[in-house]
Order: sequence, then structure tokens, then C-alpha cells
Amino acid sequence: MRSLTLRLALLAGLWVAAGLGGAAWFVTGIVTAQIEAALEARLGAVLDSLAAAVEVDAAGQASLARSPAGADFEAPFSGAYWQVTGPDGGVVTSRSLWDQSLPAASRDHAGVLLRQATGPRGEPLLMAERDLLLPDGAAPLHVAVALSRAATMAEVARLQRGLGLVFLLLGVGLVGGVVLQVVVGLAPLRRIRRALAEVRAGEREALAMPAPSEIAPLVTEVDALIRQNRDTVAMARTHLGNLAHALKTPIAVLRNALEASPPAIPVARAEAAALDRLVQHHLARARSAALAAGAAEVAPLALVEEVAQALRRLFRGIAITVQGDARARLRADAQDLTEMLGNLMENACQWAGATVTVTIAAEGDTMRIAVEDDGPGLTPGLAAGDAMARGVRLDEAKPGSGLGLAIVRDLAALAGGSLELAEGAKGGLRALLVLPRRGAGATSGAGR
Repeated sequence: MRSLTLRLALLAGLWVAAGLGGAAWFVTGIVTAQIEAALEARLGAVLDSLAAAVEVDAAGQASLARSPAGADFEAPFSGAYWQVTGPDGGVVTSRSLWDQSLPAASRDHAGVLLRQATGPRGEPLLMAERDLLLPDGAAPLHVAVALSRAATMAEVARLQRGLGLVFLLLGVGLVGGVVLQVVVGLAPLRRIRRALAEVRAGEREALAMPAPSEIAPLVTEVDALIRQNRDTVAMARTHLGNLAHALKTPIAVLRNALEASPPAIPVARAEAAALDRLVQHHLARARSAALAAGAAEVAPLALVEEVAQALRRLFRGIAITVQGDARARLRADAQDLTEMLGNLMENACQWAGATVTVTIAAEGDTMRIAVEDDGPGLTPGLAAGDAMARGVRLDEAKPGSGLGLAIVRDLAALAGGSLELAEGAKGGLRALLVLPRRGAGATSGAGR
């Protein structure tokens, strides 16, 4: 379900249905109980009137001095009945029972007994009955009154239908109100979407539109992102134009030098060096522009573990140990950080005797990543700065191009950090990569 309006409408509908359903059940229950209580009260009143009018002669035959008030007790099968059973078992009934009688009476109970029964025509009845004790100690006199529940049940059904309709209309109205509220409330977001489409189509420069206070910061951030992307594209175009213009002359000189007979090798070397400097200069500027756009947070320990896992398959005789806090975070480009770590750790594995240790530690605003091996270390007389120079290879027998440490140094510098080389605790080389935890990320390169 991807529509926010539909989602809110369904949630509101479920909530309203639950709330109104509970309210309808509660109200219906109360009113139904009141209606049934009224029927029971009428039954009790008729039963008391009947008990007061009963007389018993010397032979034990029961009779009524007067009939309970109500024309419905006179109309045959009207749904209102009374019945008196005398001590001798004789039965006196209301005219409404005609030639029928109420269901067998319940005897031997104290007080008034209410129960449901079936009438002469199969209608549902509510009966009230009681025993009357005679002064002479004879068998008790039993009186019973019954009223039809059909009218009460019909009234309850009408009440339920009426309440159901009222609550249904109320629920539809409430859900409709919620939907209208959501549609109106989300109108600014729809306007922002249309404005973004116009920005993408080139019909407007930025959103630059009024918005409610809740989404005004979103509009501001989107406008800032649009400006940043526009500046980045403009900068990239400028760098590309500058690079093309700067490369044009050295390439032409290099071509002429190579096409000369014999080729002017010193001139070609000089122009190739100039081309390399130009490429590195513009590549550094492009990296700086990319870093200005920001980078995501990465977990250095996780990246080190990935690199270590790959190197363990290549250098099976080397034990690579990784130490550090898994919760430590660094704002950097994950690809560039992986490349720096890969160069340092691969270099350590190539020179290590048996072990390579990588330690990650966050100190203040910096992240310090140390890669140490137990190999021979730096060649005597070779300074750390010379080891990081481009093209310098400490041992021609080892594979590599001599660029790995230089690339790591350049990437670290672009990220605002540094690379330091020193003798390790085990006598081998200790490469310490220091990077700012908050700031630009890093960029790209390859091997030692």
C-alpha cells in the first residue's frame, strides 16, 4: 500500500469502525435492558394484582374477585395471559388463553420466578410466577402471568437498525472528513512534487515556494541540494574544459616529438611528465569537488574485515589479525577507504613474515588505522618520505608498481588526513593512516 492517503483513510476507517461499533453495542445493550426491564416491571405489577384478587373457598377451589385490568387479557390469544392453580389442582385462566393453558408451572420456589416460555400460538413469552401460602396450611396457591416478547423483540430490532444506520452514516462522515483532511493536508507535498518535476524539466531554477512550517525545512534542503548539484555540474564542466585545453598542447608536442626522425625521447619524456602532472592536478580538483558533496558514514572495522577476508585467500601463510571498536564510524567514501586499506594491508602481507595486525582506534576527531607487519621493515638508509614517492619499489623481486603508498598518501591528504610510516613493535613496517572522523571522505588509486 504505497498511497499515504489510502493508508490513513483505512486506518481511520478501522479506528472509527471499532469505536462506533463499540458505542453502538453499548447503547443498544443499555436501551434493550431498559425495554426488557419495563416488560418485567409490568409483569410484576400484573402478578401482584392477580395475587391480590385471588380467593379460595372451603373446598379449595380458586376464583378471582376481579380480573386484572387490561383489555388484552380478554382478547383471545392476544399475547397477555394469566393463570391460577388452586390447592385442589383446579386451574383458572384468563379469557385470552381460550381453551389453552400456560406451560406447566414451576413449584417449590421462593419469591417471583421469571422464565421464558412458548405461548399458545408459538409466540415467545416472558412468564412471572409465584406460590402463595394459605393461612390454613393447605397446599400453596400458584399464580402465573405471561406477556408476549414479540413486540419487545420487534422494538429492539427497530432500535438496532436505527442505531446501526445512524452510526454507519456517522462513521462514513468521519472517515470522509479524515480523507478530506488528509487530502487538504498533503496538498503542499503535491505542489512540491509538481515543482520538482518542473525543476527537472528545466522550467524553473529551484522550488522557492512557500510551505507550511512542518515541511518548510524540506523545501529549503531540496533547494540547497539543487544548488549544490548545479554547482557540482558547473564545476565538472569547467574542470573538463580546463583539462581538455591544458592537454591539447602537451599532446601535440608529444606527438611531434614521437613522429620526428629520430624521435626526440627527452622531449617526449618531459611532455609525458607534464601530462601526468596535469592529469593528477585535475584529478585532485575533481576529487575535492566530489568530497565537497559529502560522504556517508562507514564502519572502518567492517571494511577492514572484508579486505582481510580477501587477503587471507591470497596469502594463506599470513595470519591477519583485526582489532578495534565495531561501533566506530567515519565519514568517508567507502570505495576510497577500501582502496587505501587494501593497498596498506596487501603491502604488509607481501613483506610480512607470518603476521599482520590491523588496529582501529577513534581518538577525538580522528580515526587512526595502524597496519603493522613482522617483516624486515624499511630498507636501511631509506626515509619514510622516499618510500611513499611515486614509482619507488623497495624490492624489485616483489610484485607491484611502486604506486601503492603514494596513492594512499594522496588519498589521505585529499580527505584531510595523513599517512605515517615508522618501525613497528615487531621490527616490521608500521603504516599509520590518520583520517578526520567528520569531513570529506576519500577517492581512488591502486598497488605498491
